[in-house]
Amino acid sequence: MNSTPSSQRTVAVIGAGISGLTCAQRLQKAGFAVTVFEKSRGTGGRMSTRRTDQGFQFDHGAQYFTVRDPRFQRFVEEWQQEGVVAGWNPEIGVLTKGEYEPKQEETLRYVAVPGMNQIGRHLARGLDIHFQTRVRPPVREAAHWLIYDDQDFLLEEFDVVISTAPAAQSAELLVASPNLSFAAQQVKMTGCWAVMLAFEESLGLPFEAAFVNDSPLSWVACNSSKPGREKNVETWVLHASPEWSEEHLERQPNEMLFQLTEAFWSATGLAAREPESLTAHRWRYAVPPEPLSERYLFDQELQIGACGDWCGGPRVEGAFVSGYELAERIIATVRTTSSDRQG
Repeated sequence: MNSTPSSQRTVAVIGAGISGLTCAQRLQKAGFAVTVFEKSRGTGGRMSTRRTDQGFQFDHGAQYFTVRDPRFQRFVEEWQQEGVVAGWNPEIGVLTKGEYEPKQEETLRYVAVPGMNQIGRHLARGLDIHFQTRVRPPVREAAHWLIYDDQDFLLEEFDVVISTAPAAQSAELLVASPNLSFAAQQVKMTGCWAVMLAFEESLGLPFEAAFVNDSPLSWVACNSSKPGREKNVETWVLHASPEWSEEHLERQPNEMLFQLTEAFWSATGLAAREPESLTAHRWRYAVPPEPLSERYLFDQELQIGACGDWCGGPRVEGAFVSGYELAERIIATVRTTSSDRQG
């Protein structure tokens, strides 16, 4: 059981993606005792970096992020100063059936260095994170939440529980609060097939990233063009469109490798060539086409909630703001409760 002081509020955060880590760090800084449970071996969620058996590195999830919110801007500026992120200004455009058209824009793009997973690692510093731990829907007992793993072993009890899993999984974890569970069920998240290619010699393309029209693909990017990446080999990440991915969601990775690599040659107009490495990955829950209008979900009476990029905006910034605002709501709730008791 939790051995924190009785006066310290305990919080379980389920998921170590950007929203979960942001929420956890803000709450811990405010004096809460926070424990994070993550089903995988690492942090970051879709801000991940894959290293193949041959040693090639790919950002196969989130490709970059932009900044609009001033709160997020402050963090990004700190990350830049600490060398965690850097600007990425690729030659970018649009591909349509073998034809490339440059895109003139002023968008400032950022990437983590040396891989997109670095932000998750940075945010995880100082947090109590239990990796490779799958949890069951929390059980309410008296004024506390009991957290069991998928083997029905009681892990700890908490005052507050936060789910940062994708919407469908959060709906299951929020079952003790029917209204929140129903709200999460309304958010559909489409999948995304990603293909990673490595070439010993440059493909000689006139761009480093492109949005793709009239193709199974929606995005292609030269991963090795990003700052801090290995330059001896040219690496590419291909993302299938949400519609195509959903249609082929249950197909085998080898089949997706063939079809999406062929789509890449067709979109670029290049003759096919053999890569040094090719890998496919399926993101089951990648993008919410219609996210909730609310930044987070929270049941104040039961002290359970959820946050993520499916709340308020499907971007890295959206995930950050969602986690940050939910943490602020919990902090404010505790302050109000304490003030009422003192009054």
